[in-house]
Amino acid sequence: MSYPILDADGHVTESSEGLARYLDEPFRRRPLNFPLVPQDGWDRRMLGTLGQTASSPDEWLQAMDKGGMDTAVLFPTLGLFMSFLRDRAWAVALCRAYNTLLAEEFTGKTPRLKAVALLPVQDPEAAARELTRAVTELGMVGAMLAADGGHVLGDPKFLPIYEEAQRLDTCVAIHASGSHLGGAGVDLFPTFIQTHTCSHAFGQMRQLTSIVFEGIPERFPRLRIAFLEAGCGWAPYWIERMDDEFAKRQAEAPALKKKPSDYVRGGNIYFSCEADEWLLPQAVKLVGESQIVYASDFPHWDNSYPGSLDEIRNRGDITDTQKRKILSDNTRRLYRI
Repeated sequence: MSYPILDADGHVTESSEGLARYLDEPFRRRPLNFPLVPQDGWDRRMLGTLGQTASSPDEWLQAMDKGGMDTAVLFPTLGLFMSFLRDRAWAVALCRAYNTLLAEEFTGKTPRLKAVALLPVQDPEAAARELTRAVTELGMVGAMLAADGGHVLGDPKFLPIYEEAQRLDTCVAIHASGSHLGGAGVDLFPTFIQTHTCSHAFGQMRQLTSIVFEGIPERFPRLRIAFLEAGCGWAPYWIERMDDEFAKRQAEAPALKKKPSDYVRGGNIYFSCEADEWLLPQAVKLVGESQIVYASDFPHWDNSYPGSLDEIRNRGDITDTQKRKILSDNTRRLYRI
């Protein structure tokens, strides 16, 4: 296989000290005391295969070379929990600082690293302005909206973000944090393994439901949306369920002019896959082979990079053409790289 490998979802290990350097006044004088344990109460640091960091472009480039990866699109780590902040102005300032940090210290150092802008869901108008800055001034290739928190992304208040993303011809990536906060009762579980099993998928199901039934793909037909870090095997089941509900209660989704699955399968909604997913062939068939992307999730505790690349290459249940699309072409199209 002689095509370049593109990573649709890697992560940086940002620090409070690093963010502080890029905060605007008066926020620069506010102490940054990120909790050692995320506020949902679970400590993820010493679980699974965690032990790697990606706090510099050199660390990322070394990891990319180890797996033979050409380009990676970077997402936050601490920033995944930004949606739980209650102070809107603080969230806006932190997102702006994070985006500047990524441009100055990562993507500005090498063309092999790209990044999406972290947007504050607390203030959609400010988020739309930050999206414009990030794309036009910082060279970012998309934006991230948090899947988790006390919001649903089909809410009309988020329309300015989608309108601006479509105007800029850039993508919106919906990314989960793996937190139980705001998430369908998974806070009832007594152990992290149970919480984490459900959290990513439940958060993405909630947001796909909201976005589609509220008519975001209908209203913005050129907008590219990606649902990341929950795998793709859930997508065929969920769009079938959405179609079934739509057939019975169509009046409650007046913005839709066709079935939910028609929007999801229309070419502009993407899902990241796990390399060892049993249902990857079904997702490729029922969602679309041009809408599934590879995500390393490096350096998080539950990633399997670079082994995940060989897992996909060695699969006998998808074709070589489909492998190339997943590992290269689809991510290039999603982010316009």
